Amino acid sequence: MSRIGRMPISVPAGVEVKNENNLITVKGSKGEISKQFSKELGIEIADGVITVTRPSESKNHKSLHGLTRTLIANMIEGVTNGFSKTLEIEGVGYRAAKQGKDLVMNLGYSHQVIMPEKDGITIDVPSANKIVINGIDKQAVGQFAAEVREKRPPEPYKGKGIRYEGERIIRKEGKAGKGKK
Repeated sequence: MSRIGRMPISVPAGVEVKNENNLITVKGSKGEISKQFSKELGIEIADGVITVTRPSESKNHKSLHGLTRTLIANMIEGVTNGFSKTLEIEGVGYRAAKQGKDLVMNLGYSHQVIMPEKDGITIDVPSANKIVINGIDKQAVGQFAAEVREKRPPEPYKGKGIRYEGERIIRKEGKAGKGKK
């Protein structure tokens, strides 16, 4: 049996979980998330504990078992604490600023790169070279962070670009110089 799938999920105080035909709705202090899961799996809520069961040992059921449990746990984590991703901008003249609900970045192009906030996502720019993306849906936060990073990914020679906080860029050596003839 799946080690992750069989672990029970405890529901903290202040979080309300509803199950209607495997449509899980989680409501907490930060907001509300709903997700539809496979009708083949059994999701039971009893005494503040959620358990996920699978009907058989087929490969499809095994793969859905752990995934479903993790997604429900992430929904509960999101409405209680939320998720955040921090991006760092490195490079001469590269910077970010917040104008209203838009993220405005100067990334060495001839124009500014403007990205509007999506619903469920908040953008914070504590300094000119740091971007913090917050939200209650882990997938949406990660996806938006990837879209921001995609505007100028870090290059391997000087390390300029947008990177995740703590991301290590493997540097390449430049031209070694022309050989003598």
